Amino acid sequence: MSGMARMSLGPRLEMGQRQSLVMTPQLQQAIKLLQLSQIELATYVEGELERNPLLAEMNGSAPSDAPDQEAPAPVDPVPSADSATMLRDGNAALTDGPVAHDGEEYRDLGGDGSIWTGVGAGGGHGGGEDWTDPLARLPDEEDSLVRHALRQISLEFVDPAERLVAAGLADLLEPSGWLGADEAEAVRLALGVERAPFEAILARLRRLDPPGLFSRTLAECLGAQLADRDRLDPAMAALLDNLELLGRRDLAGLQRRCGVDAEDLTDMIAELRALDPKPGLRFDSADSATVIPDLFLRPARHPEQGEIWELELNSDVLPKVLVDRRYATTLTRSARDKQAKEFLAERLQSANWLVKALDQRATTILKVAKEIVRQQEGFFRRGVSALRPLVLRDIAIAVEMHESTVSRVTSHKYMATPRGTFELKYFFTAAIPSRGGAESVSAESVRSRIRGLIAGEPASETLSDDRIVEVLRGEGIDIARRTVAKYREAMRIPSSVQRRREKSMHLPAASTIHMNGR
Repeated sequence: MSGMARMSLGPRLEMGQRQSLVMTPQLQQAIKLLQLSQIELATYVEGELERNPLLAEMNGSAPSDAPDQEAPAPVDPVPSADSATMLRDGNAALTDGPVAHDGEEYRDLGGDGSIWTGVGAGGGHGGGEDWTDPLARLPDEEDSLVRHALRQISLEFVDPAERLVAAGLADLLEPSGWLGADEAEAVRLALGVERAPFEAILARLRRLDPPGLFSRTLAECLGAQLADRDRLDPAMAALLDNLELLGRRDLAGLQRRCGVDAEDLTDMIAELRALDPKPGLRFDSADSATVIPDLFLRPARHPEQGEIWELELNSDVLPKVLVDRRYATTLTRSARDKQAKEFLAERLQSANWLVKALDQRATTILKVAKEIVRQQEGFFRRGVSALRPLVLRDIAIAVEMHESTVSRVTSHKYMATPRGTFELKYFFTAAIPSRGGAESVSAESVRSRIRGLIAGEPASETLSDDRIVEVLRGEGIDIARRTVAKYREAMRIPSSVQRRREKSMHLPAASTIHMNGR
């Protein structure tokens, strides 16, 4: 035992350093506010105004006795005057005027999920109103698609039972004027109506103004409009029964099914395209969703710098809140117990955090948008062909922020420019390599170039995907044929074979009829 090393067991204290990110309440609130859209931000601020008595909303000009407010220091201030940031344009003249942007329509085409209003499961009508008058249950000031339909139902249907069924179906109308097949069947079963008389009522409803209302399919909608024009002959009825062939552009198959030649089929398709697949939209009184920009970008002239870009925040959508310090002082003086004083101190701290977080949010959005404008300046002057490849990391490095922060800033934020209103994420596109070591080009500009090539192809020639690849490579853009096909299909442009077939039949290239009319 004497030759063996002696071992000792016991506790030991070691010290080390480690870095970790602590999510303070202030940081959590700032991150949350940064990614909110205008509507979400307004809802959040409204809730805070209700919960915190020390917050006040500024309406118009501040009164003379307005509460004092500390001016929060922005994280990354941008030299500006009235929130306007001047961006140097390299003294380049602006040659392009405002260009309309074909943006997507943000339209809600779904119903509210209700079956009908005021009709019980047994077919009776609750309340003391006259159930034989469908208009009696609508307010006088409402002028909508449903009211327009009910007004005609009151004149068209004399039988009270038929009028009740028609009124129940009117409550099911979608903004497009269509009926859901399942919901219509639910009305039939609830009211205990046989199939044949129910279909007869639907047929009469589809003849109301405008024809095509109360349709369950695209064929029913178009057929009602053709019948109103006395154009629903057997050939046209066969065309409506085979709309799926038209969707596949199987024109030869349509000729066989309809028993017509190519010239007659061309006229029939043109007549279909002149119809309205959503006749109810013209009467829909619901406000369509409108994109309100968060930023405005406009060209301006500086007396010393020449041509510049002026970027400013939309003050109309910015929350205008401040801390009511006079009220806070009054409440603090009147507080008697410790619990009340702690509550007021916590509310005052929360109010200060919110005001500072809102100011930081506005400053950060302006800073990121400024860098986007600087890097995509060519787009604003020359259009989509000059759009540069851009990723979040490029902006993050330039403004010294994390990529996740830039992602939150650009989500659901819109900028109004001379070329239209765009979401900030629109300016981030993938890069497509160029030949000969030239600078990469934006995928969006390549899609625009493909669309332009196909739109400008002569009547006697159709550009195949391989030919488009050759043209683009001649312009220095290295792109694969499958990529061209993917971009073309995403833009809903037919293949060269389909376009060639349509040109041979003297059909417009965009003669697509969507099977889903909604």
